[in-house]
Amino acid sequence: MDLLRFATAGSVDDGKSTLIGRLLFDSKSIFEDQLESVERTSTERGEEYTNLALLTDGLRAEREQGITIDVAYRYFATPRRKFIIADTPGHIQYTRNMVTGASTADLAIILVDARKGILEQSRRHAFLTTLLQVPHLVVAVNKMDLVDYDRGVYERIVDEFTAFASKLDVTDLTFVPISALHGDNVVERSVNMPWYEGSSLLHHLEHVHIASDRNLIDVRFPVQYVVRPHASTDPELHDYRGYAGQVAGGVLKPGDEVVHLPSGLTTTITHIDGPGGPVSEAFAPMSVTLRLADDIDISRGDMIARPNNRPEVAQDIDAMVCWMTPDRTLTPRSKLVIKHTTRTAKTMVKDLHYRLDVNTLHRDEQAEGLGLNEIGRVSLRVTQPLFVDDYARNRLTGGFILIDEGTNNTVAAGMIIGAR
Repeated sequence: MDLLRFATAGSVDDGKSTLIGRLLFDSKSIFEDQLESVERTSTERGEEYTNLALLTDGLRAEREQGITIDVAYRYFATPRRKFIIADTPGHIQYTRNMVTGASTADLAIILVDARKGILEQSRRHAFLTTLLQVPHLVVAVNKMDLVDYDRGVYERIVDEFTAFASKLDVTDLTFVPISALHGDNVVERSVNMPWYEGSSLLHHLEHVHIASDRNLIDVRFPVQYVVRPHASTDPELHDYRGYAGQVAGGVLKPGDEVVHLPSGLTTTITHIDGPGGPVSEAFAPMSVTLRLADDIDISRGDMIARPNNRPEVAQDIDAMVCWMTPDRTLTPRSKLVIKHTTRTAKTMVKDLHYRLDVNTLHRDEQAEGLGLNEIGRVSLRVTQPLFVDDYARNRLTGGFILIDEGTNNTVAAGMIIGAR
């Protein structure tokens, strides 16, 4: 079975945690003790029903306030597919948490409260998912039970969001009217909305096509670790030298000619070892160990690619950056550490081109810095070459994080839009 990673997003109280709880409950993916704990907590809080949102809101502050603060990950499976869910917060001050949860997602579910319509935070999260190049977007119009399952309300929200999405880079957009509280159109089709002719939300999640989303053209293999077992009891391991890592793009097979970067030396793959033994081919996002025909000085942070299809080798990069810390401001001349794939280097912010207003998409070219949760375009100068692609082409080789040297805290997430 393949794996679908999806994230929930949207404004506060639009029902993100309740939707995930309903998905887990109706797909029978909850253990009895978990359900008993949620029922007990719901009773203690004086609620008239079992609050399924408590399945993901585990922090005390989240349960007291009825909000999501941190990203909560949950796992479940159906006979067709395995799922990893990232429940992200809706408050504006937790935008960085939402970016973290959506950065690895194949699909994002934007929840909209049918009573309130599309809010500022709904637009913000929709923009962020497209900025993060999440390939598939589902708009779940929630709380349809509170508007008497009115078709007109649903269609007005569809028209408004479609108009907003036309300004964004959305490749696949789907709308589903639901009631997370009562389970309408979540796992099973609802009898309360006979006018809706589409599939249930879970049916869409099970059948959305994600295999073609991954880049299977550009071979990219960042080396994470050099494997040298030196087992004296096994003669075959005396000379074993393998290069372990996660395939970031393309397809690798024994016999393929590859190039090592930064040296530029070419060689041939002789064997590919997976966790369970030799494999005939490797593709993203598999973690494997490559064995090569020639002894080349390869270490962590290097890249293996195709001789005629190489990433950009650059020390000057332009990127969109989401700033994630309240402790300092990103300004020109800021010195940080950049972590890109498996390579770590020092970097300096050469220029801040503009700060982006994610509500209006206006570019403030007079901005002097980026504060917490703000997004802007910057130019960076790196102390050693990075092997990069544009983020739109490859999310793994086009993404990076920035780290504060003094505290070792991650302070920003970045998406490369140009290199030279």
